[in-house]
Amino acid sequence: MSSKVVTVGFMIIICITCIGIGSDAQPQPITGIKKTPFTYICDPARFESIKVKLSDFPYCDAKLPYPERAKDLVERMTLPEKVQQMGDLAYGVPRLGLPLYEWWSEALHGVSFIGRRTNSPPGTHFDSEVPGATSFPTVILTTASFNESLWKKIGQTVSTEARAMYNLGNAGLTFWSPNINVVRDPRWGRVLETPGEDPYVVGRYAINYVRGLQDVEGVEYHRDSDTRPLKISACCKHYAAYDLDNWEGNDRFHFDSRVTEQDMQETFILPFEMCVNEGDVSSVMCSYNRVNGIPTCADPKLLNQTIRGDWNFHGYIVSDCDSIQTIVESHKFLNDTKEDAVARVLKAGLDLDCGDYYTNFTMGAVQQGKIAEADIDTSLRFLYIVLMRLGYFDGSPQYKNLGKNNICNPQHIELAAEAARQGIVLLKNDNGALPLNTGNIKTLALVGPHANATKAMIGNYEGTPCRYTSPMDGFNAYSKVINYAPGCADIVCQNNSMIAAAIDAAKNADATVIVAGLDLSVEAEGKDRVDLLLPGFQTELINKVADAAKGPVTLVIMSAGAVDINFAKNNPKIKSILWVGYPGEEGGRAIADVIFGKYNPGGRLPITWYEANYVKIPYTSMPLRPVNNFPGRTYKFFDGPVVYPFGYGLSYTQFKYKVASSPKSVDIKLDKDQQCRDINYTVGTNKPPCAAVLTDDVKCNDYKFTFEIEVENIGKMDGSEVVMVYSKPPGIAGTHIKQVIGYERVFIAAGQSAKVGFTMNACKSLKIVDNAANSLLASGAHTILVGEGVGGVSFPLQLNLNH
Repeated sequence: MSSKVVTVGFMIIICITCIGIGSDAQPQPITGIKKTPFTYICDPARFESIKVKLSDFPYCDAKLPYPERAKDLVERMTLPEKVQQMGDLAYGVPRLGLPLYEWWSEALHGVSFIGRRTNSPPGTHFDSEVPGATSFPTVILTTASFNESLWKKIGQTVSTEARAMYNLGNAGLTFWSPNINVVRDPRWGRVLETPGEDPYVVGRYAINYVRGLQDVEGVEYHRDSDTRPLKISACCKHYAAYDLDNWEGNDRFHFDSRVTEQDMQETFILPFEMCVNEGDVSSVMCSYNRVNGIPTCADPKLLNQTIRGDWNFHGYIVSDCDSIQTIVESHKFLNDTKEDAVARVLKAGLDLDCGDYYTNFTMGAVQQGKIAEADIDTSLRFLYIVLMRLGYFDGSPQYKNLGKNNICNPQHIELAAEAARQGIVLLKNDNGALPLNTGNIKTLALVGPHANATKAMIGNYEGTPCRYTSPMDGFNAYSKVINYAPGCADIVCQNNSMIAAAIDAAKNADATVIVAGLDLSVEAEGKDRVDLLLPGFQTELINKVADAAKGPVTLVIMSAGAVDINFAKNNPKIKSILWVGYPGEEGGRAIADVIFGKYNPGGRLPITWYEANYVKIPYTSMPLRPVNNFPGRTYKFFDGPVVYPFGYGLSYTQFKYKVASSPKSVDIKLDKDQQCRDINYTVGTNKPPCAAVLTDDVKCNDYKFTFEIEVENIGKMDGSEVVMVYSKPPGIAGTHIKQVIGYERVFIAAGQSAKVGFTMNACKSLKIVDNAANSLLASGAHTILVGEGVGGVSFPLQLNLNH
């Protein structure tokens, strides 16, 4: 810990910089700090107040292009001044009118207090003026809604609150969210932060949430990404193949992800490619781990070649916090000195260090001849162009009136409740036990360690919420008498001494709701699970309460990762089961609304719920396909028994599907010299003359197919249905079982029907990735599957490759 005095123009700011490996530091509350109003860098009044002449600096000339202005600013700095701008805490250059700026803020599911490394502004923080911000459900539950317009609307709401906080001096403009790592293993502690296990769905979430955070209305798409205005800056992280935190002696600071190129292209980097190409994200964060021996932040192939080159990225690349330190001290990569590591990552394409290695050791790297000053200039220009796009230099008039009324307002709080309702998944509902009828429920037993949850509902990377509506609060609106008994002292539930009281609560109640599951003491950043079971005596609590209950029993599981609850699924006394993720500040209201039928659940599981014995596969085994007698991973490559499959979810009503229209074939015209690729077909599959071609060799935008599905609500209750679409390849060895290619959430009134149309790009929807990492279009009989299980429909689609 070091104390630093930083002079910013006429302001003196005392900064306590706490640097430590990991990105989960909790800031101390701010008290007694007098905030200085800040407008924008090139405000004439501001320059006058700090005794600097505005006209002396072309970087403040709004008529010039951003790259030219950024170049001017950087060239005016001395080398010592430059290196002081390369950490997340950029110290500014007072003589140039450039103030201190904290780059690190988080907005995973609401504006967070995580990120500020100082005990004073300018980082994102809450205080008496801004005591909280809207806390939406964690990402895994929001994803379960499979509603892209909701994902984007949440992003828009979060960015509005962030901009309002910026105007009030409580936030920056650069937010390192979302987390778009694919969930490869159910034990991962950070499942709650992610959009699940399907790389396409993860990528679609990234696109929509990033667009919600970043897009300025009217200029969502711009001919030049370097000049496209930004509302706030988002960051897709953690790149790449990062999904292990701390398991059985293996941690993210030392782990080497041994990954095939096939899995990299097909799964691990696909969401990042989508985030850059379609989301136009302005930042990407590299991860702590190595990939095939090389730290991700030091890999020029991953950074400069792929992100900047192949994907034409416009923005800045930042390290996960203290990753350069990790390269030196944990990976001990090539026995690099601190200066070696700084030079290596800068040349690889790392522009900003979340940490102090760039700040402390870049000067030495230059003096030792390991890097050129021009390398520093390139990264700084990327950084300042992003800040210019944000209006940090020129202001953003369209947002200047945002303030306290735009934070935690009734509309935002209601959206948090709606997001939770849409994500909740009904897993079991024997004989229509739910919804409960308020007229029949005079006394409700509410038991379980999460029955009165508050902070547990908002997960991690959280801010201070506007308020909490616990399950107890939610059910109080529906039942006059509640018999409450937690049954466990906490989630770990290390003894059964409190179970008797829970049994007594259920014995005389008209209905019983058990709220159990996990929390951050079990699954979190830095904490992976070792099994898929409920902790401690929770299973005993649930079984004994269910056995004693007088009325119907509903089990509510609050968790992110999958839990083997086969015991409850198969228990006839437990009539219904809900999964509610970590449902955010309004979670209790959403749970009660669903259980009492004010809202008909329509969420779907974004991850597979495996049986407990799935953990026989070592967590450290990276292949997604079955290998070495280990089963495959995710629904795409695992065909064994599960508790509940990916995409599963029930409703209080019933839906019937019918294929209204569909194509018979997609005919790809090949040039006479276009080469066919050989692929391995399974035994019994007819091998066509031209088996496959590279998708890069096909004019993909010319080949689309359209179909229409009629969905009828044949039940007695209005409801929403997620129409999930998969493609299944012809009999090809070693490829996926099926893959999501589209989905649409549609509301249909009871007795009504709706036609849902889909237009698919043949290359994106029907491609396979072979073991040489080639993206191929395979000819033959593909199948389009719509819906889940016995209620789904399908149609064949022949792909013909014709010279």
